Amino acid sequence: MASIELKRVTKHFGETVVIPGLDLEVKDGEFMVFVGPSGCGKSTMLRMIAGLENMTQGEILIAGENVSAKGPSERGAAMVFQSYALYPHMTVEDNMGFGLRMSGTSKKETATQVHATAERLQLTPLLKRYPKQLSGGQRQRVAIGRAIVRRPQVFLFDEPLSNLDASLRVQMRIELAKLHADLKTTMVYVTHDQTEAMTLGDRIAVFNQGRIEQVGTPMDLYKSPANTFVAQFLGSPKINLLPYRVDAVNNRLQFDEQNGIDCADLGMTTTQALAGVLLGVRPEAIRLCEAGAGLQGVIEFTEQLGDSTIVYVRLPWHPELVIAKLSQQQISHRMGDPVGLLLDPTQVHLFDAQNKRLNLLA
Repeated sequence: MASIELKRVTKHFGETVVIPGLDLEVKDGEFMVFVGPSGCGKSTMLRMIAGLENMTQGEILIAGENVSAKGPSERGAAMVFQSYALYPHMTVEDNMGFGLRMSGTSKKETATQVHATAERLQLTPLLKRYPKQLSGGQRQRVAIGRAIVRRPQVFLFDEPLSNLDASLRVQMRIELAKLHADLKTTMVYVTHDQTEAMTLGDRIAVFNQGRIEQVGTPMDLYKSPANTFVAQFLGSPKINLLPYRVDAVNNRLQFDEQNGIDCADLGMTTTQALAGVLLGVRPEAIRLCEAGAGLQGVIEFTEQLGDSTIVYVRLPWHPELVIAKLSQQQISHRMGDPVGLLLDPTQVHLFDAQNKRLNLLA
């Protein structure tokens, strides 16, 4: 096992700055997830850790050793790619043992490690098959097995589940979580899927334009996002952001002439409200009531999900639909009905003009 330290790592492609200077520590045995939209630099950063991409500046340390100038095979890292990268002319057994054979490991030791890993990943019946004879999930397990047999200090995963269908992704997430619990090896996992990030990571690093916006546990980031980018990226459906002004005379957040909420009803002071410009509230923190109370709107659309219902409400003063997530027991309204929206005061956030979240507990 090994920690990973990134010190002022930068990457330029010509005049384009992809990563302007990044610092991060991945703890020994931790499952760290890099998450962010396409093109934000997370895969480039992973490839630099692996040694597949050169840095422009900075240092990368694995297990306390500066590996910045070392090649991929010298870093003690094994990478699993989105495309599986299996050799089509080799059997599963040969694919899994290829790296060991290239490093000079004996045939006997290679076979022992391959068979032990195949047993762990339930690949034993498939060892004599070729990649074209496998399903997508099986191919990905072979790619993971090929990484495991090398006994690396760290595992690096570059969107390994993106080519799988929804049910297989869920199954593979479970298998990866069990694998990490079993091996207790440091893992860095790149994805643009916030569900994967929330369910797999011990901690999450949220990337945006080559920078890390926030690092923390999944629930820390969900409950206390540093800014609107993190708040909107994590959570499905995404958080609602409502612009407001403050009526300091009446101590209210005012959304338009008719719609407002007393600061006290939201668990904040007028002074705190004056520091912000956006009110953030997640869909599950909204309840529907009869028109006349709360924020006034009209139901524009509903999505029945079985255990819950997603309700989209049009507010006359807000350009975007407000989203509420309700249990089946909470919904008795239909499309076109006028409704009121009540916000849970324990689950609201205020963001300032720079999109940073304000600490209402201070």
